[in-house]
Amino acid sequence: MKRRSLLQGAGVALSLPWLEGAAAPDAPPVRLAALYMPNGVNVDAWTPKEAGRDFALTPTLEPLAPFKSHLNVFSNFWNANSKGGDGHYVKEAAILTCATIKKTPGADIANAISLDQQAALKVKTLTPLPSLELGVTPVAIGVDAVVGYTRVYGSHIAWSDATTPLAREINPRSVYERLFGAAHGENANAAKLDTLLLDRVLGDARRLRGEVGQADKHRLDEYLSVMRSLEERVQRSSAGGAKAWKARAAFDPKATPTDRPKDHAEHVRLMLDMMAVAFQTDTTRVSTFMFGNAVSNVSFRWLEGVSAGHHDVSHHQKDADKLRQYQLINRWHIEQYAYLLRRLSEMKEGEGTVLDNSMVLFASALSDGNKHDPHKLPILVSGRAGGRMETGRHWVMSEDAPLANLYVSMLDAFGAPVERFADSTGPVTGLVKS
Repeated sequence: MKRRSLLQGAGVALSLPWLEGAAAPDAPPVRLAALYMPNGVNVDAWTPKEAGRDFALTPTLEPLAPFKSHLNVFSNFWNANSKGGDGHYVKEAAILTCATIKKTPGADIANAISLDQQAALKVKTLTPLPSLELGVTPVAIGVDAVVGYTRVYGSHIAWSDATTPLAREINPRSVYERLFGAAHGENANAAKLDTLLLDRVLGDARRLRGEVGQADKHRLDEYLSVMRSLEERVQRSSAGGAKAWKARAAFDPKATPTDRPKDHAEHVRLMLDMMAVAFQTDTTRVSTFMFGNAVSNVSFRWLEGVSAGHHDVSHHQKDADKLRQYQLINRWHIEQYAYLLRRLSEMKEGEGTVLDNSMVLFASALSDGNKHDPHKLPILVSGRAGGRMETGRHWVMSEDAPLANLYVSMLDAFGAPVERFADSTGPVTGLVKS
């Protein structure tokens, strides 16, 4: 009964809206998205040989050909603060924070604020949802006994502060209903009811903690650490919005997606559709999406030419056939990235498109998954940030340039400038127009 209550509470909390809002400005807003792919890349099929504007897309990046003028490819970034620890959690939990996570098997987690949430601080009162966190895989709990880290780290890339990972929504229907409700002011009463349910569920969890063994205490502590962010969202929803807000595009109530995607590929596309709708309507200007959790071993046997799981082929040990499959899986992810770019490019906005007014980051926390290497990270950014960002280039950075330098530049282009982010040493020279 207790377990059922916990799961019911988690399901409800994951669909809760914010109701803060203000009138959208006449000028199109800038949006920021971050898409995360686990397990690194086949580096030989990823990096263009030529620097600058006259670069050829590699086999993995070929699906981005229609968007080359919007695309920036970056080489030689690394995440120095993720160099220690294990092969996955330390790297992947820090892809947007550029911090060193605390090694722990329990709830005393520690990371830092992430790029997306730093941006959201600037615009959180301007839209119904300050940010939207999406994924396709449930949160992993328990301890990875091989390395001694809680799996919670591998399930979150968005962090509002050092101890608060933001829960992801994985049900496309729930996301659409949340967006639709926020646009039509239908969520205030529901939020009050959800507050009561969340209070009851959290109370049950805390009482249950005193009745279970040590291993289950760890699981409940992990659950409660994630639920902290949901609790704050519910409280804010119950308070109601401060000012009126108007969607920049109409919602179609008949366009509600299924809550039962038939497969992984459809699930991914539906979630990317939800991100595109959220940006088009200005329901939020900040969003993240995880293709999978850290150490993801999603089976890609349905993909022609692939006969194994993602994590398995990433440990290729230079086997030619595994490297071939690894590249095909990487390319499939880039095809999904291109799908989102196409959706955004088809959404007209003034004299441009939503893509013109966005920055869409694609990143993996490893380069070669076989080496668990945080050097030479595979990093892409598409969109012109409302004309503020130079595009259409392969940027070859100095060896081991801090990834955080890119984030300083992106925050500047977003309109939320910072002097420093994590271990940054300055912006990427020439990337953002003054």
